[in-house]
Amino acid sequence: MGLAENAAALAGGGPITAAVPYGGAPEPLPEIDIEEPGPEGPDAVTVFVAWSRVMADVRRLGKSERYNAPGTTYMFRGIDRTVNAFAPVLRRHGVLVIPVGIDSSHRDFVNSNKKIQRECTVTVTWQIIGPAGDSFIAQTAGEALDSADKGTAKAQSVALRVLLLTAGMVPTGDPDPDSTYVERGEAEVRTPESYRDEQLDPKTSPDRLNQIWHELDDLRMLSRRVMNERGEQETLESIGGRMYMDRTGGAQ
Repeated sequence: MGLAENAAALAGGGPITAAVPYGGAPEPLPEIDIEEPGPEGPDAVTVFVAWSRVMADVRRLGKSERYNAPGTTYMFRGIDRTVNAFAPVLRRHGVLVIPVGIDSSHRDFVNSNKKIQRECTVTVTWQIIGPAGDSFIAQTAGEALDSADKGTAKAQSVALRVLLLTAGMVPTGDPDPDSTYVERGEAEVRTPESYRDEQLDPKTSPDRLNQIWHELDDLRMLSRRVMNERGEQETLESIGGRMYMDRTGGAQ
């Protein structure tokens, strides 16, 4: 299989369908086996030629990860899969992607659960350096919301994903922005009871239970006690763990 075919096949990937341990992480992404440059290194072409070769090798990047929530199911393309597709090709052609400037802003607010959350917006300036040493500059923005100290890192990851997909001109298959109209409104914050109800719903899959664990962890709600199906007080983490064990036959 050639370089372009190898990159395209593994970038497309398949949906993550296997259950993972409750509270755990998805299966690691596969290693991409792409031929490395020879002993003399990549061709010393201009950065524009090198980047065009990267674009030629990464022609598509499928939405291979699924998000499930009550009434909402969609596929998405995460930063890990994007970097996993681009990094071997960038190394192959001797292209460096370096952040050389970050302009960030932060806003704290209290949600309906009286928890402080932080919104971070960043504009990152990137220097794209080719194998001959010449370079060009690009800028992208990213935005993220976090209840701890990871908002800035998440926003920078979004900015990197936008850079690779946009500068690489990778088809996304997303709907045209003008094809839909969204009326802004106040975002609804889920209650502990709504998470409990979803955990107890027999239709909630083990994969979704694991996603709920991460959502509750971000919201600092894992230890929140609610009334369970037996009329007893129990933490959301414990309820989710019991349901996960029930629906996977005790598998971890």
